[in-house]
Parts: sequence; structure tokens; C-alpha cells
Amino acid sequence: MRWQIRMRAVAALAVVALAPGGTVGAVGAARALPDAPTAVAAPATPVERYGKVSVCGRTLCDGGGRPIQLRGMSTHGLQWYAHCVTNGSLDALARDWRADVLRISMYIQEGGYETDPARFTAMVHRYIEDATARGMYAIVDWHMLTPGDPHYNLSRAKTFFAEIARRHQGKTNVLYEIANEPNGVSWPSVRSYAEQVIPVIRAHDPDSVVLVGTRAWSSLGVSEGSSEQEIVANPVRASNIMYTFHFYAASHGTRYLDTLSRAADRLPIFVTEFGTQTASGDGTNDFTRSQRYLDLMAAKKISWVNWNFSDDHRSGAVFKRGTCSAGGPWTGTGSLKEAGMWVRERIRAGR
Repeated sequence: MRWQIRMRAVAALAVVALAPGGTVGAVGAARALPDAPTAVAAPATPVERYGKVSVCGRTLCDGGGRPIQLRGMSTHGLQWYAHCVTNGSLDALARDWRADVLRISMYIQEGGYETDPARFTAMVHRYIEDATARGMYAIVDWHMLTPGDPHYNLSRAKTFFAEIARRHQGKTNVLYEIANEPNGVSWPSVRSYAEQVIPVIRAHDPDSVVLVGTRAWSSLGVSEGSSEQEIVANPVRASNIMYTFHFYAASHGTRYLDTLSRAADRLPIFVTEFGTQTASGDGTNDFTRSQRYLDLMAAKKISWVNWNFSDDHRSGAVFKRGTCSAGGPWTGTGSLKEAGMWVRERIRAGR
């Protein structure tokens, strides 16, 4: 009996499924509909993955206290190559290159900040917002170089960093690099500068990472005959800071590589600038030695930024000449020089 009832119900359902003229009715139509597509979430951005970074021990850590390594690119000087930093190029950096971090390189001299502080501050504000919108970290690079004494620009630095920290204090993705490459001055002098600028930032943004340039062009002193030991013995009196190291692989060999390795065991280090060429940012690429540096940095969780995201004529600029003026193309490798293809591949390999 139950079997007969079930069979009558199935038959009735079949009749309902056939509309006049033999077409499929409501039930058949419902059965004919394909399954709704499963929503695929977009890959998490670096900031979504890591949150607000901080220094824990000798490494950069994510919001959960786990050591991480950021990889990315530095702009060239904004006074010369702002036209290379566009919505299209930044979309490519974030999505095609899959970079974690953008270093915003604002020169102080050489036609930079000192010529028009309001204009250059506004540019940095804009690029911080652009990096934020794409889920990348932003390093605000106070690109002092000549003169090499950071005290020369101390008053300007205080004004600039107070404004940047005040505007962006609520963000989770901003890091402050307070002196690009001090040179021709002692470590105690660089340390004194840092201990005057850091409190200006902390007054508005107490929790973000500050990157402190080291003497001798941020070589931890090596380029002027010293070593990381001068910092180990006399560190900056501040928390949540890292010390910067710069290298150019075709010029900086084993002595520099060994210094970086030793320093990373004693100090929190962030390589905020490197190139595969000579220290001029030009010349033949030494990819073999560059890879040795990258292998070391991967093993010790040292974050790094490559110089530079422009179409300058030098071999260290990643784009071929004319790419920026033409507005791209930005994605893929067709517009890249040899060094650009090499570093893009290694940034992408970090995923």
C-alpha cells in the first residue's frame, strides 16, 4: 500500500512537470536550472593577511606575532618619475607583481621636498592612499642623500613626519623610513637624529614601525670601514624600530653579505633598497650574487625592497625607456628590462 501511494505521487509529479504542448513546466524548469556558481573570494591582500606589523625580537611580525617577510619595490625620486607611479602601474605592482610593499621615495634635495614642501607632502599623502587602496604596505622614505648629515634636514624632517603621522595614524600599513642613506657622519650623530625624529612620529602614531638609516649609505657602517657592532653597542633608544641595510650586488660582495648575515642575528634589519647592479644603479647585473642575498634574506626573514620602479635609463630601473610616458603596458614582462623581469619573478615567487 505504501508502495502504491509512493508510485501515484511520482506519477502525479511527472504530470505536473509537463506543461501544455509538451514543454517543461515549473518542476522541470527548476530541475533544469544549473547549480548556482560558488562565489570565489579574491585573494587576500598583504595587509589583510598580515594586519598591523610590528617588530618582535629581531624580525618583522604580523598582527599575530608571527615572523614575516615583505617584498616590494621603491619608486624613483618623485620629482623626476611621478609619471611612473599611476593607477595602472600600481594595479600591476599589486596584482601582477603581487608586491607586499611600496616604498615612496621622496628626495629632500635635488629638486625634491625643499623646493616645495606642500606639493611633495601632498604627493606622499596620495601615494600612501593609493597603496592602502590596493592592500599594500607603504614605506614613507625621507630620501636624504646629499648632504649626508641627516641633521641638515632635521627641522624639515620633524615638520614632514608630524604631518604624515597625523594624517595616517589610523592606518595599519604605514612604515616610516626617517633617513635614507646617512653618510660622512658618525653613528652617534645618526642615532641622535633618530632619537629626535622618532618622538615626533610617536606623538601621533605610537604603534607603527620606524626604519632607521645606518651610517655609510645605510651599509651598517661597512662602506666607511666600520660594522654593525657600533649599533649593537649603542642602539637607538626607542622601541618598534628596525635598522636599514642597502646593497648593490655587483659592487657589494662577501664582506657586505657577511655583515648582513651577522647583523640579522643581533638586530632587526629591513633592506629598504637593493639593486642587482653596481652602486650607481647601473651597469651589468650580477644575478648570481643577488640570489645569494635573496636566499639569505628569505632564510632570516629579512624584508626587502628593490630599486626602482621607473623607466630611468639605468639598468636598475625595471621598465624600458618610454614605458611611463606611453602609459604602459604595465603587466607582464614585455616592457621590462632584464633586472625588472628578474625581480618581478622573485616577488611573485613569494606567494
